[in-house]
Amino acid sequence: MAGTVTEKILAEHLMDGALEQGTEIALRIDQTLTQDATGTMAYLEFEAIGIPRVKTELSVCYVDHNLVQSDFKNADDHRFLQSVARRFGLYFSPPGNGISHQVHLERFGVPGKTLLGSDSHTPTGGGLGMLAIGAGGLDVAMAMAGKPFYLIMPKVYGIRLTGRLNPWVSARDVLLEILRRLSVKGGVGYVMEYFGPGVAGLSVTDRACITNFGAELGATTSVFPSDENTRRFLAAQGREEQWRELVADPDASYDEVMELDLSTLEPLIACPSSPDNVVPVSEVAGRPVAQVLIGSCTNSSIRDLTVVAKTLEKHDISLDVSFEINPGSRQVLENITARGDLLTLIHAGARVHQAGCLGCIGMGQAPPTEGISLRTFPRNFPGRSGTAGDHVYLCSPEVAVASAIKGVITDPRELGEYPEFTWPETLLPGDARIEKPWPGDSGIEILRGPNIAPFPDFEPLPETWKGKVMLKLADNITTDHIMPAGARILPLRSNIPAISEYVFHQVNQNFAREMKEAALEGVSGMVVGGENYGQGSSREHAALAPRYLGVRVKLVKSFARIHKANLINFGILPLTFADPADYERLEQGAEVVIPGIRDALLGGVDRVTVEMDGAAIEAVIDLSRRHREILAAGGLLNWARNG
Repeated sequence: MAGTVTEKILAEHLMDGALEQGTEIALRIDQTLTQDATGTMAYLEFEAIGIPRVKTELSVCYVDHNLVQSDFKNADDHRFLQSVARRFGLYFSPPGNGISHQVHLERFGVPGKTLLGSDSHTPTGGGLGMLAIGAGGLDVAMAMAGKPFYLIMPKVYGIRLTGRLNPWVSARDVLLEILRRLSVKGGVGYVMEYFGPGVAGLSVTDRACITNFGAELGATTSVFPSDENTRRFLAAQGREEQWRELVADPDASYDEVMELDLSTLEPLIACPSSPDNVVPVSEVAGRPVAQVLIGSCTNSSIRDLTVVAKTLEKHDISLDVSFEINPGSRQVLENITARGDLLTLIHAGARVHQAGCLGCIGMGQAPPTEGISLRTFPRNFPGRSGTAGDHVYLCSPEVAVASAIKGVITDPRELGEYPEFTWPETLLPGDARIEKPWPGDSGIEILRGPNIAPFPDFEPLPETWKGKVMLKLADNITTDHIMPAGARILPLRSNIPAISEYVFHQVNQNFAREMKEAALEGVSGMVVGGENYGQGSSREHAALAPRYLGVRVKLVKSFARIHKANLINFGILPLTFADPADYERLEQGAEVVIPGIRDALLGGVDRVTVEMDGAAIEAVIDLSRRHREILAAGGLLNWARNG
């Protein structure tokens, strides 16, 4: 049977179920990655499973988010992660070595393999022809334990590329155009697969930019074929023997198809405060810029920084702009240094930071009050930068550097001749600091700082649930709204009691206190929301911390995939309105009862009655049999311990 790249990889890794859309399937996971903001909890969960060593082909523990060591917390957690890697047989990429997705692309990614990562931008690996999926840390812990990864069989959205990108238009503009057409929820339930003659004109890092940024569509993942460009990239990395050709069959069938002629694209930009608020750069040109940041897992490759450096050989940075570079990896930094481009950046006035996420996750680099910040980052959710009321725009490196030069948002085509980039045949690997897995009998002690708290225990779901609507929210609530990032909060990621104090802090600063007061009265909480609830980061703390406070039910119009999975993993019941109009009937503060919910779950019932103040509404239970058992047990760890 003819197959897409997606279907071929799924078929090779299927452990249970059938490749039938809408049904649950179980996949064998070849590789995993974690980063420190989510990985610390993932390894506490892995310890709780109780096996001595990871069972995947390859697992890597990265430190790339919480790099600022303003006190003991981050430094202690970095030591914890290194000792965990040594104890359980993982590779370890230390602070300053680079962003997990960029480093994994360079040193570990293999076409045709499955990769599960505790970060929503794990689909970066799709640029190499991997099926790379973001998930919560507990799902990744289970995969490291040799368990399958479960998901609902997705549809495949084919994006047929033709033509070639024009000068000053780059891979970032491809996904900005797709976001403009489909929105941040347009990819929900799909794998986005790229094919067609236009693919040949895109390098692996171009493709990785597109698959990375594709997370903002809400897609399960995105994938490109593995072809001659893939082989050349792996050859430059000294890993050509790991290449395999992997392309869709000529008569492969897609559930949806979008035609996209690359030659018709112009420089685009996402305006505040959503990645899909996309317009041509020409429409907003002339607005003064205070800050320009180039980097993040989307645009920090050798290609990106080389184009920026070559542009700056003929131009100076405006004195009114803070111009900052976050290299994607030590490999990127070593190679632009060897080629002379780092000196150009320094001479131009760039502030060159260590290789890592930094400002993308709110770890420093906050913009000034009312100042426009242009970023080659994947997200511009309100306040994510660390500045309340921020004005963050998302754009390509080309738009970013042109705007830094002019001091205002600028169409880069105004700069004249485009500095073309050609991939070198060989690269400095930049991986000297990556630790290989230690032997299984090394006897390593796991080092725990005082900020690491024990993993909490959660009780099973009661037969009848009674509670109160503690919060009512609108559409497109992100995990940043639920569990904020930033330099003040992220260091608490391994201390659930401490980090839970900041749940919904951007929405209601008193939420944690109100939940505690309700708990004293024996009342648990419901949160009501709109469409696409939980979009954004994969951080499971956005489920785990509310659960710790006593949230047991979320009733919304629709969920983002990863967040729904995380809610299930920690025993929060995810329900959707049978009639979206009922959203208007359910008010904050309402007392609600869901009678017989446990029997309804285990009995396979697909609708349940939510009673409130003498009235009732219907809610949909859209869950697999396994999910229902997990929720009844109070969460995935409870379910796994019970056999």
